[in-house]
Amino acid sequence: MSEPRNSPRPTAVVFDLGGVLIDWNPRYLYRQLFPGDDAAMETFLAEITTQDWNLQQDAGRPWAEAVESLSKEHPKEAELIAAYRDRWAETLGEAIQPTVEVLDELRRSGVRLFALSNWSAETFPIARPRYPFLEWFEGIVISGEVGITKPDRRLYRHLLDRYGLDPTTTVFIDDNEANVVAAKELGIIAIRFQDAPTLRRALVDLGLLGEGSAGGGASAGGGASADGAAAN
Repeated sequence: MSEPRNSPRPTAVVFDLGGVLIDWNPRYLYRQLFPGDDAAMETFLAEITTQDWNLQQDAGRPWAEAVESLSKEHPKEAELIAAYRDRWAETLGEAIQPTVEVLDELRRSGVRLFALSNWSAETFPIARPRYPFLEWFEGIVISGEVGITKPDRRLYRHLLDRYGLDPTTTVFIDDNEANVVAAKELGIIAIRFQDAPTLRRALVDLGLLGEGSAGGGASAGGGASADGAAAN
């Protein structure tokens, strides 16, 4: 999971957002629109407003275009499709607090902090004020603003070049295996996120955090919601 202790101490840590620090899940919205019928909701999310469809917005496609084209394909579902954009704020859950506590430990240690997330450029500004810890990052790279999504290695290079980061001393944390693999291929120290305690142990192994628990972060769980929304 981490580099040996005799490797250079990392100088920067990059966090994914959705599923690591922020609980995002379209089911929070669509349970209201399919009351008491989870099966119909799951069919709608799997077959109409799919993860691949949403990822195109993360890659920069305008939401208006996305909703219009999908509604033409599924005119009977047009109102439900439009809700994905119009009521997008209702897909946001709470901060994943145990991971936020690990982030806070890193912040107090003085290491450089960044975020790299697959996220629409139109919706990220809606989310940003809701999570004050986002202001702790020196820089945040949003895929929709660049027009490239993880695991495309060009997005990682964009982050490294923009902030002058050395991949061999940069840690990247993501809950998506493909995103972790892509980071490793660029020489980045990549950690597959499972939960906050496991993450903290990996950061201790890298020399970024002390052995003792701080802020209660190592005693609680913390990961994506049980529904398994798409990772960012």
